[in-house]
Amino acid sequence: MTPVFDVVLIGGGLVGSSLAIALNHSGLSVALVEAAAPRASDGPREDERNLALARASTTALQTLGVWSHLAASATPIERIHVSRTGEFGALRLDARQEGLDAFGAVVPARALGVALAQELEQCTRIRRYTPAELLDLRPGSDSTQISLRTPDGDTLIAARLLVGADGTASRVRALSGIGVDEIDYGQTLFVCSVYPQRPLTGLAYERFSDTGPVALLPLAERRAGLVLSVATPDAADVAALDDEAFLAYAQQRFGWRAGRLSRPGRRSAHAIRRVVAHSLVAPRCVLIGNAAQTIHPIGAQGFNLGLRDALTLAQSLIAQQRAGGDPGAAALLQAYAHARREDRDGTLAFSDGLVRLACSPAPLLKPLRSLGLLLLDGLPGLGSLVARRGMGFRGRPTAYALGVRP
Repeated sequence: MTPVFDVVLIGGGLVGSSLAIALNHSGLSVALVEAAAPRASDGPREDERNLALARASTTALQTLGVWSHLAASATPIERIHVSRTGEFGALRLDARQEGLDAFGAVVPARALGVALAQELEQCTRIRRYTPAELLDLRPGSDSTQISLRTPDGDTLIAARLLVGADGTASRVRALSGIGVDEIDYGQTLFVCSVYPQRPLTGLAYERFSDTGPVALLPLAERRAGLVLSVATPDAADVAALDDEAFLAYAQQRFGWRAGRLSRPGRRSAHAIRRVVAHSLVAPRCVLIGNAAQTIHPIGAQGFNLGLRDALTLAQSLIAQQRAGGDPGAAALLQAYAHARREDRDGTLAFSDGLVRLACSPAPLLKPLRSLGLLLLDGLPGLGSLVARRGMGFRGRPTAYALGVRP
């Protein structure tokens, strides 16, 4: 007999794992299908992709019980400095002026994956299929039939609600017939750690230029995470630079606010594109995280937005379960899509608009950008509004972001 679950999650990445953890005590029967499960014993590496977690995200991870596994790897973001090369004006934000200890924290992505894996191992109510590959879907009126390929052979399970958390190239999205809008930004992102001459001590920099944004994020042991975007036609030349030449290039792009940059770690490169699903939902199916939207990493909003997807959905499903309702009901899914609209649309518009406005070489924009930064920095209340949205509190926050389990 085919096992039928209330919820089947396809994708055990950062967002999918977060949703599974949130649903562990929900009373729903939940299956998690993972192509390759992260190993809780994996240790973070010195040089890897780093994530700037918004305050709403750090609070939510505390609420889920994940933060206790992660706190030792986290570096608080206490101040933020935003500027543009060759232009006057800067936006300076200080958490203390907002009555906070930090706006969020920087964590290695691998460390977050390990922390989620450690918490997930304690979720005994989650049925895990790993490694497993999604082969096909057959939607029905009461459930969706899901064909999986596992090491033991092909198997069939069913879901009253199917959740696609399987990334930018989502197979759930494709099999559900949901189209996408795609933009190639023509940029490649280089990521590594560096050693700044002046310790950042909780200060995060975002600096813009005609060739793209550059960020410097505070890390443990006086190191900093460098996030450097270059035009894709130049990416091969930048990748071929030796460490000394790469540092000189990064220094020219970022400037000297942190002093001389030295001791670069291993570099990785990532093409930047935006992929946005036409719909968040289909019959008995919902998309979250990068399967729903993959956005420009400017402002570090990607994972934070995906986590808010997952926890808004968890909150909706828990309320539906307590009311004895159907987790795949069309009304529930439409309500979820509506609940995500303000945050999703606002974040998509912000990330796309910011990269186009802040990195445009148009001469007429220069004085306008400088004036805008001066106003944001100088007028009471404007900086606080930017800070609140950057902390992940756009629209109605989830209970998790407020430190409460629903």
